[in-house]
Amino acid sequence: MTAEQRRNLHAFRGYVRKILDPTYILSYMTPWFKDDVVQNIQAEKNNKGPTEAASLFLQILLELQEEGWFRGFLDALHQAGYSGLYEAIESWDFQKIEKLEEYRLLLKRLQPEFKTTINPEDILPEISGCLINQECEEIIQISSNKGLMAGAEKMVECLLRSDKENWPKTLKLALEKEESKFSELWMVEKGAETIQMKDLEDDEMKTLDVQIVYKEEPENQNLSQNSCPSGVPPTYSPLKPRNYQLELALPAQKGKNTIICAPTGCGKTFVSLLICEHHLKKFPQGRKGKVVFFAVQLPVYEQQKSAFSKHFERLGYKVAGISGATADNVSVEQIIENNDIIILTPQILVNSLKNGTVPSLSIFTLMIFDECHNTNKHHPYNMIMFNYLDQKLGGSSDSLPQVIGLTASVGVGDAKNTAEATEYICKVCASLDTSVVTTVRDNLEELEEVVYKPQKFFRKVESRTTDKFKCIISQLMAETEALAKSIFEELGTVTLENLSQIQNRNFGTQKYEQWIIAVQKACMVFQMPDKDEESRICKALFLYTSHLRKYNDALIINEDARVKDALNYLKNFFRNVRAAGFDAIEQDLTQRFEEKLLELEDISMDPSNENPKLEDLSFILQEEYHLNPETRTILFAKTRALLTTALYFQALKNWIEEHPRLRFLKPGVLTGRGRTSQTMGMTLPAQKCALDAFRTNRDSKILIATSVADEGIDIAQCNLVILYEYVGNVIKMIQTRGRGRARGSKCFLLTSNADVIEKEKINICKEKMMNDSISSLQSWNEAEFKEKILQIQSHEKLIRDNQGKVKPVLDKKNKKLLCRKCKTFACYTADVRVVEECYFTVVGDAFRERFMTKLHPRPTKFGSFEKKAKIFCARKDCLHDWGIHVRYKAFEIPVIKIISFVVEDVVTGAQTLYAKWKDFNFEKIPFDAAELYSHAQDLNLQGMDGLE
Repeated sequence: MTAEQRRNLHAFRGYVRKILDPTYILSYMTPWFKDDVVQNIQAEKNNKGPTEAASLFLQILLELQEEGWFRGFLDALHQAGYSGLYEAIESWDFQKIEKLEEYRLLLKRLQPEFKTTINPEDILPEISGCLINQECEEIIQISSNKGLMAGAEKMVECLLRSDKENWPKTLKLALEKEESKFSELWMVEKGAETIQMKDLEDDEMKTLDVQIVYKEEPENQNLSQNSCPSGVPPTYSPLKPRNYQLELALPAQKGKNTIICAPTGCGKTFVSLLICEHHLKKFPQGRKGKVVFFAVQLPVYEQQKSAFSKHFERLGYKVAGISGATADNVSVEQIIENNDIIILTPQILVNSLKNGTVPSLSIFTLMIFDECHNTNKHHPYNMIMFNYLDQKLGGSSDSLPQVIGLTASVGVGDAKNTAEATEYICKVCASLDTSVVTTVRDNLEELEEVVYKPQKFFRKVESRTTDKFKCIISQLMAETEALAKSIFEELGTVTLENLSQIQNRNFGTQKYEQWIIAVQKACMVFQMPDKDEESRICKALFLYTSHLRKYNDALIINEDARVKDALNYLKNFFRNVRAAGFDAIEQDLTQRFEEKLLELEDISMDPSNENPKLEDLSFILQEEYHLNPETRTILFAKTRALLTTALYFQALKNWIEEHPRLRFLKPGVLTGRGRTSQTMGMTLPAQKCALDAFRTNRDSKILIATSVADEGIDIAQCNLVILYEYVGNVIKMIQTRGRGRARGSKCFLLTSNADVIEKEKINICKEKMMNDSISSLQSWNEAEFKEKILQIQSHEKLIRDNQGKVKPVLDKKNKKLLCRKCKTFACYTADVRVVEECYFTVVGDAFRERFMTKLHPRPTKFGSFEKKAKIFCARKDCLHDWGIHVRYKAFEIPVIKIISFVVEDVVTGAQTLYAKWKDFNFEKIPFDAAELYSHAQDLNLQGMDGLE
């Protein structure tokens, strides 16, 4: 087994997890797996299913050190019948398995139909070659013991895990042989997207010369490929647009720049398809339109790309998309040039305009901005429109594209009255160069039949009357604060800003979190003549404040979840502390915590310490599901302070799963993709997986979501929305409420803070203010409106131009980078090089001696880079995270992050902190391969020996 094989198996483990049931090969792996390991894997399958069992199997497999296990694993696959997986791993080519994905998705959708129409015993002889022998036996046994429907369900489960390239065609032949009606749905000749449609000639409708054949459920805008809750694949059938949709589309179809403001769930994407098709068909022979559709969030981008592709490619138009996830692998220029409709995340166009790849917005004839209320400040939407307005106001003769904005709410900003709200909306219109705001006015009754406004309830809950957990943690925090103060007492007259305000901070609040961050920043640039003493002081304060931060996090979890979840968070933190450097300070702090651990454990298990908010949430859920067992719920929750979102959400998920009366809800979690210094967000595949599970699995009755779910993402129809300590502005209120799309929907706001309820009531007032302002603007004379827009645009451009003239002075002085935690010298800025404009490496062998490497937990490729390892400060009592080690083309280089360092002026000794490289205006020297070539081999040998 080579290091490369181990890395490859780790990289491709996702495919293995989808296919392998490890219990079928364990008997062939006895030389490497002990009996207790085999039993654990079997138990994992019994408790959590084959996918989780495969995860555990792979984890154990990749940790094996014995010789020959990799060949043994391959032989086991071959002997058990996993021929496709065997072939893919042997060649490290998973293309054949990847091609089966569309059929798996189709079969998942068709599963309800399959299990009610298929007799598994009839077709099993025909498809047995596509399954593992044990799977065939299990299908027969389940059919016999539990009935044919259960057997058919098991057959679907096995086919979904099949690695045989021919299983879709084999299933088709078996169905046809049995003359099964299901064969009409199971299409394989042209792939899973070719779904046979019934003859609907008599129902064809033509409106405004646009033939609409995109079927969209009005209550539930199911546009992504896995979004059919019924289990039946999406089909195209001629469909007459609703009157309110035609009303929304009409001004745009007349060529006017328009903001379309309509409720979530009414089919705004369908309206945009109407507008887009009308736009493309209006061009005379010899001329062509070019449309760009912008979506901010990646899941929304994926949905809209799918919707536009399915609708327009049948009509002969070319559709393509580029997002941040794919931009490194494609030519933006060629994609735009060779397609009629381009779906983009907006930053792609911002970058392309900046570097000249796209010379002008004039290459487009129509721009559609999804969630257009985001067009403000430095949002990418506004960056695009700055370019547009500069061209418009600069007197350019080049034509500009038509602009369409889509939103459920334009918002009112900080407006206190209708006049201020009207002014705010005018500024949004000016940003998008629109002089028309379209809402449904003539067909309101029809709209109200489609979009239901949930009934809203406010629930004020009292916090715990006595909180023993908070008392103990507060005591530990006070002790830790005292230790931090003692460090300063050593310094005599020397002190740090913000330390004197320590007594004004309340534990378990965002304000306390901000104080911690302020102290840490001050510590990082604190200087003393004795550099060793300075390092000791700064490191000690870093440790004390880091522990205070974790305690503060735990109090926040305790406030909204269970004591158990908060305690587990702390136990995990101290476990990690023990596994790292564990110096004298950490040992002392750990001992203090462990002295209280037994008492904290008792508190966590005492029913009298239950969280009243969770009890009330439990009551709401039990009541609603008692009234309607088919209830579908979205629970919006929001972390306060800078706590790890995933952890907070997992705490709520665990509570539901462990609650005897709620575990039937089988909760899912959906969070954003944002990354902070504390946490990684949810990846796009993970988001897709969470959404698909909620859409297609009727057993999954509740989705716990952050703000990522309130804007744009296609989520299945829900009739219960719960806002758990969650409140935003009026835009978020309208969008979250819009997730309750079913008739008779309810929306609960549950909080222990009266101010949260008051803010939501203010949002309700602001919504009325917004609607009144829009009505007022719609009564304006269009020429008057355009004049108002032009005045705002000219004024904003003047401000923008004056700001643009002030350029920061380039600092050419050499600087030191010091470890932000221990103040050890790392390198000089003169040795820093910029790779591909946004990544920073350090040249010279001396830097290599100042960091150590550990294998990266998620070795992945991005663009020209391949993550290999993480790098840390080489001081054993520090080990601060400095960045990553990557393979870049032919070189192995470190990539450092400025947030890990303090910048010190070589001459004056002044120290500065930067959060981002772009804020550090030093002379950035481009990376030169020739400069590294002379010592690249040495760097490879030294840097990567430990990674093999």
